[in-house]
Amino acid sequence: MKVEFEDWHSHEHFPERLGIPGFRRGTRWTSATGGEGIFVMYELEAHATLSSPAYLERLNAPSPWSTKMMPHHRNMVRCQSHVLESRGSGVARQALTVRLSPAAGRDDALRSSLASLFPTLVTRPGLTGAHLLRHETPAIAQTTEQKIRGSSDQVADWVLVVLGYDPAALEALARSDLDERSLVQLGASSGQTSDLFSLSYSATPADVA
Repeated sequence: MKVEFEDWHSHEHFPERLGIPGFRRGTRWTSATGGEGIFVMYELEAHATLSSPAYLERLNAPSPWSTKMMPHHRNMVRCQSHVLESRGSGVARQALTVRLSPAAGRDDALRSSLASLFPTLVTRPGLTGAHLLRHETPAIAQTTEQKIRGSSDQVADWVLVVLGYDPAALEALARSDLDERSLVQLGASSGQTSDLFSLSYSATPADVA
């Protein structure tokens, strides 16, 4: 099923999504630790793209191939995000993702602390970019694609994405500056989830036109 998923995602899903006005780039990474996890990031002109008529039209009229693939999206976590902080590149060979939430009353402290860390973080050997995202659910009804998946998608509150070319550098970062203890000190609540991914495919609208 993974082989077909990657075929569908690369040759139908990416061109379909990137053909929607407001979609600027799509990138897919796969688990760097041998798991089944997949991390996909779409870069948009604006958060409002997620409630645009063109996007909703696609979500509510999936193709036969998409209809076949949707039920296989297990344990899906979505973060329909605003970019809070961003520094450096948006695509690299390796990606570290950290799903987290600010502790009560610590939103501003956490954001400020991470923003202060980013400028030096992205210049370390092996690292190239850092981005902090905050979820906001678009004000739209449940879509046909969601109904086909058959369960409610999980939601990531905040997501920290760090990119680089050296997996060892990202692994070390996950054990130091971005481990649970350090993030709690910066203002995060406990119980974050970290994952490492390797680049699989990236495209812009011009690439798939």
